[in-house]
Amino acid sequence: MTCDKKECMRGICPCSEQDNKYISGESFDESVSKPALLLHSCCGPCSSAVIERLVGEFNITVFFFNPCISDEEEYKKRKESQIKLLEKMNEELAGMGAGQISFREGSYNSGVFFEAVRGHEDDPEGGERCSICFRQRLEETAITAGMAGCDYFGTTLTVSPHKSYRTISRIGRELALKYGVSFLDRDFKKKDGFKRSIELSRKYELYRQNYCGCKFSER
Repeated sequence: MTCDKKECMRGICPCSEQDNKYISGESFDESVSKPALLLHSCCGPCSSAVIERLVGEFNITVFFFNPCISDEEEYKKRKESQIKLLEKMNEELAGMGAGQISFREGSYNSGVFFEAVRGHEDDPEGGERCSICFRQRLEETAITAGMAGCDYFGTTLTVSPHKSYRTISRIGRELALKYGVSFLDRDFKKKDGFKRSIELSRKYELYRQNYCGCKFSER
């Protein structure tokens, strides 16, 4: 569905959300050129349902950029889970003659996160500290997408019921205008996105964390 709003014409309007398309049983026409999407991912479990929904629509590169993960060992666990998911999904896609999902890792330095949120250590979860974190990750994604020549950038963050779609949408649209790369503005919680991510985490036996990532959310 589309509308005549300027935002929609630029591909950044939430009304353009497509129906859910699962890998299982999906048919892919690889002769049709698909736009390139740099998809920021916070972890394997959250990205699972999002990738499944988008893989028939975009050529996806998953961008793992999460300086907010305070503990380096935790960061490694989530990165390994992300790679494991992509390996398994790509096996399924190869069997269907479909294109592969790529992986790209951003630089990891938790110090840049702590510097960005200085003075917001005691903010409540979901407050201004989280907005700063969203912007930090989305801005790096937008910059990287532009440098890589991607048509869109987006994020898996909106699949979580603990993340504000309205806040993420606003930040993404601002960055789209700043960097000239269209933002894939979709609320992936819709149509049981989070529920599906739990199902896929079990299917692929993924490590699933119980806190967002920074030491403040852990408490």
